[in-house]
Amino acid sequence: MADGQWSPGRVAGEAYASPPVLDVTEPARQRRLTVLPRLLLLLPHYVVLFFLHIAAVLTVIAGWFGALVLGRLPQPVFRYLAGYLGYRTRVAASEMLLVDRYPPFSLTPPSDHPVRVEVRPTDLNRLAVLFRLPLMIPAAVVQSLALSGWWALSVLWWLITLVLGRMPRPLMEATGAVLRYQVRFAAYALMLTPAYPKELFGDDGLPVTEPLSRSLTRPLVMSGAGKLLLALFLLLGIAGCVTASVRAPDEGGSYDYGLHGTPPSAPVQPLA
Repeated sequence: MADGQWSPGRVAGEAYASPPVLDVTEPARQRRLTVLPRLLLLLPHYVVLFFLHIAAVLTVIAGWFGALVLGRLPQPVFRYLAGYLGYRTRVAASEMLLVDRYPPFSLTPPSDHPVRVEVRPTDLNRLAVLFRLPLMIPAAVVQSLALSGWWALSVLWWLITLVLGRMPRPLMEATGAVLRYQVRFAAYALMLTPAYPKELFGDDGLPVTEPLSRSLTRPLVMSGAGKLLLALFLLLGIAGCVTASVRAPDEGGSYDYGLHGTPPSAPVQPLA
């Protein structure tokens, strides 16, 4: 089931074994005229996402109470949150230069769109729902580090893609890994799945000999160079946190955060 479509039957336990699926079809080439102003082209989507995000926050709060009572998300809540997840994933895939197709302004994409997110409604553990916020902190930190590291050198990735007309395979693998983990984390934070985010470095050990399609992330089989780039993203993210921590003390050198907020840390945005 893809992108927010609701299946009336329960799929007991299936989501525990299978996390949400991200399917990204690799473009053969990218048009330089769309790579050059990519972020500017996506500005209308950022405005739409701002309002969708507000609605998602309110919806997930209602869904939290519903999941505690029912043991699963109510049907309308699941439908909207799954559609929202798919929409923001398509925008993220475009801004991270994984695809060259402009995202549609729709919670349900056309069948031929190169980015698909598949989630299935299933029973949820009420105890895990109750403590969802503290449970997702470790995964939130990993996601934040990986994303921060990717964006730290995003200008370089943009220049490489602009010059070559495509993203080199190792860079595409590492970027796809970051996006897939982001999808898995968001699905867990939105209570669309009980499957905890994992396998940041790909699906090692799978008997994949020849892919049936040009999908980058289904399954995600990473080369050594791709894994090294992904490790670089994490290291850059850690370096950014350390740098922010060093700059955090005020001019007087005081470390008293009682009146100035909380100690610096990696940004955690459960729904972002």
